[in-house]
Amino acid sequence: MEVKMNKFPVFTKASNSLLKESLTQEIFEKLKILKTKNRFTLEKAIKSGVENQDSSIGIYAGDEETYSVFSPLLDEIILKYHGFEKSGKHIRNFEANDLEILDVEMTSERIISSRIRVGRNLKGFPLGTIISKKDREKVEVKISKVLKKLEGEFKGNYYSLNNITEEAKEMLINDHFLFKEGDRFLKSAGLNREWPDNRGIFHNKDKTFLVWINEEDQLRIISMQKGGNIKEVFSRLARALKILEEKLEFIFDDHLGYITSCPTNLGTAMRASVHIKLYHLKEKKLEFEKIADKYNVQIRGINGEHSESNEKIYDISNKRRLGITEVQGVQDMYDGVVAMIKKDEELGD
Repeated sequence: MEVKMNKFPVFTKASNSLLKESLTQEIFEKLKILKTKNRFTLEKAIKSGVENQDSSIGIYAGDEETYSVFSPLLDEIILKYHGFEKSGKHIRNFEANDLEILDVEMTSERIISSRIRVGRNLKGFPLGTIISKKDREKVEVKISKVLKKLEGEFKGNYYSLNNITEEAKEMLINDHFLFKEGDRFLKSAGLNREWPDNRGIFHNKDKTFLVWINEEDQLRIISMQKGGNIKEVFSRLARALKILEEKLEFIFDDHLGYITSCPTNLGTAMRASVHIKLYHLKEKKLEFEKIADKYNVQIRGINGEHSESNEKIYDISNKRRLGITEVQGVQDMYDGVVAMIKKDEELGD
């Protein structure tokens, strides 16, 4: 069998990705000749991490089978990131009443907005890293048809990036809805191919429910609103997902939960976050990072991963996704935000 990648990849001393940490010569030799049914290889899986030595993870999946064919490597990375053993079973919970939240703690003027998103991919299709243009078109048509038929609080409009008008484009930019071509990490993984073909955005009339089609995952389903009423945001997402799951079949594994392109999103595939003003985070970064570690949350700039903060506004979100329920993920974010607000208030405005 011809093997294109026949040499162990070179990692710089500065590289500290989980790929570098987990990929041994033994694992490499074992996996380099394997392929999934969609002809996804180890070389394709680790291409982004090899080309971008500053990656924190360094590996992407091409299909559902990636997680079994390349399990000697991916199980190790998943364990290190999620702390989740292979024998574990993923359990769902979208019951908002199970959240232990005091609404008064989320009324702080520091909290600008709240959002919860989940990633989903359709059963029967490869993931975005290797999906063909023809299949990507089928995915867009299939999902957009369902979205266009939504009623009630979810009724809205779909905007294809292929033929969006300048007026609609300006509106989506002003609302901060328009997603852009992925960064160099996603580009190396193959997720930017044929951009912007067969990508699009749906949102309801109240602009509290949003779906991205064929960005990093085939669906990014988002519930959002101004302020800090995270329970309301979570409840809306749960209602939307119940409707969509009646019309669309998503890739789900009893162990890994919802299958996604990046292994960090496995499990709930959920990211619950708030945009919040923290006046002292920059000069007291280590103190806030200790809080983040304690409550399993991440601190980012408001323009997403790898971005800096603007005007002392930060994005705080749950880090854990696999081995916990959706309720636990939202609870992590809530507990972390409450602790950070308290710390910021102690330091003085």
